[in-house]
Amino acid sequence: MLIPAYLPFPNIDPVIVQIGPLAIHWYGLGYVVGILFGWWYAKRLVSNSRLWPNGNTPIKVADIDDLLVWAAMGIVLGGRIGYILFYDLARYLANPLDIFAVWQGGMSFHGGFLGVLIAISLFAWKRRLPVLSLFDVIAPSATIGIGLVRCTNFINSELWGRPTEVPWAVIFPTGGEVARHPSQLYEACLEGFLLFAVLRLLTHSRLKLATPGFVAGAFVAGYGCARIFVEFFREPDIQIGYIAGGWLTMGMVLSAPLVLVGLFLMLSARRANVHTSA
Repeated sequence: MLIPAYLPFPNIDPVIVQIGPLAIHWYGLGYVVGILFGWWYAKRLVSNSRLWPNGNTPIKVADIDDLLVWAAMGIVLGGRIGYILFYDLARYLANPLDIFAVWQGGMSFHGGFLGVLIAISLFAWKRRLPVLSLFDVIAPSATIGIGLVRCTNFINSELWGRPTEVPWAVIFPTGGEVARHPSQLYEACLEGFLLFAVLRLLTHSRLKLATPGFVAGAFVAGYGCARIFVEFFREPDIQIGYIAGGWLTMGMVLSAPLVLVGLFLMLSARRANVHTSA
């Protein structure tokens, strides 16, 4: 009888360094590096006049600098509140102090997305900036951060995949004595690094940023499709399990509207471009 091959878990310490009660985790570092990269990349996009119609960008570097704090708050607050509401409300109602134990994990992309959406909308309204163009700049800037955080989910041995016998399966310390899909790495590649490459091509194609909302729509739809695909390999949260007959997951439910919204933004942007050219 052949014993299925699997990859050993690397057992990277989730804590990078600890000084007394202060601990720096890979998980938190992933967020910090992702936000800083997004800040840097967004400034690069608005500084490149060749990407904008007639070389005129409606957003300035100073706007991106000032948006940084708004976006960071939207990510952290939205991600935490979203996880509490979407994934584990009963636990936090029973143990309210756990809401503040962010070092234990518990962040939702969909909540963070809504938080950033609100933050960007309020910031654009306050500065009188074109909100869709601002979304077009922030969307590709966020992808690397998504990929990095998914990698730290792998390091934390959390959000692992379903049991499998594929050669690259991993036995996670917290996943029992069964080989599983490294679904965190699937998400890192698809939702993060591949999506960044696709959006990079779009932003640097001929005047794609001249059609406000197209790049943002591609990000939203692309993430939604990637997340739904990976959900077929990812173990659903134990406190929720499967929905509707044992195959649908909460991640699918929350991602399906993103696909529709993203497609609407892309089609609307294209129609607006054709109308302007006529």
